[in-house]
Amino acid sequence: MALLAYLKSLFILQLLMGFVFVVSGLIINFIQLCTCVLWPINKQLYRRINCRLSYSLWSQLVMMLEWWSGTDCTLYTDQATADMFGKEHVIIILNHNFEIDFLCGWTICERFGVLGSSKVLAKHELLKVPLIGWTWYFLEIVFCKRRWEEDRNTVFTGLKRLQDYPECMWFLLYCEGTRFTEKKHQISMQVAESKGLPQLKYHLLPRTKGFTTTMQCLKGTVKAVYDVTLNFKDNQTPTLLGIVNGKKYKADMSVRRFPVEDIPDDEQECAKWLHKLYQEKDALQEMYNKEGKFPGPIVIPRRRPWTLLNFLFWASLLLSPLIKFAYGVAISGSPLLIIGFIIFLVIASIAIRRLIGVTEVKKTGSSYGNQEAKKAN
Repeated sequence: MALLAYLKSLFILQLLMGFVFVVSGLIINFIQLCTCVLWPINKQLYRRINCRLSYSLWSQLVMMLEWWSGTDCTLYTDQATADMFGKEHVIIILNHNFEIDFLCGWTICERFGVLGSSKVLAKHELLKVPLIGWTWYFLEIVFCKRRWEEDRNTVFTGLKRLQDYPECMWFLLYCEGTRFTEKKHQISMQVAESKGLPQLKYHLLPRTKGFTTTMQCLKGTVKAVYDVTLNFKDNQTPTLLGIVNGKKYKADMSVRRFPVEDIPDDEQECAKWLHKLYQEKDALQEMYNKEGKFPGPIVIPRRRPWTLLNFLFWASLLLSPLIKFAYGVAISGSPLLIIGFIIFLVIASIAIRRLIGVTEVKKTGSSYGNQEAKKAN
């Protein structure tokens, strides 16, 4: 075990895995670009192809969590709810406290066969991130600038376009709008007090506009809302860099299913329902912190081999020519080639580190909370 942990910590292996992800991602993005000719001819075929292509990229990240890190993901839910996973269009409401919360969500999506068709209401800045933003663009992800006056038409158009999506779709909403930090929480609770809303201990004040708009636009398409509350055993603070280094975490997720018929249609009542939901999520987190587990029965979804097989396919395709090239450079004796190859490795490592930095709490903050405080004042 110590030897395996040492191997996982080797920078060269991490760099090679990053190389596979980046180069395969560029290849996938190019293929996605080529599929655009299908859109006016057969929109549903375009969508099905891009679901498979995006799966091929995202599953490499899931593989890092499941196989490289060995992180456990346990669900606390009833069997009737678990039996519906992957069989209906749903909206997912997930707390935004951890760097790898999206990765845990993707892991559950993969285990129930909806990873390629998963959606998210994403901040517009991510559209500019290579691989991630580009893949999401072809996957019809809805991007917003979190300024409703500018987002209204874009969000409505993007959501309504998804009404006839052919694959089972899990649409993720981070209703808090940004990742939790103590500073943002303090500002958020000041806003809650000014608006006469209940205080939350473990969450930011939810932004209701995105939720009510999504419910309105996807009415008749989504069948339920899944409330997912995520936490980690032993007060772990997981990071994507920790996953890359092979560190194992233990994730617990409470999942509750709410049929859309039980959620009010009226916008104000729907917003009240969301605020009440976050009070319940807060109570769940309080219980978890005291007892070390969520209430209810446990479901442990089976880890599937496809993420590992997909990565091995890309690794065998891409690493063989790279290793041959590196060997050729080494035996060439050419200082120019050797220096050039070293520069390539340095640039590649910096690029991969920047991609990892997209998920880091201290680098993914926004002025969201400050803007809310200004509005409240």
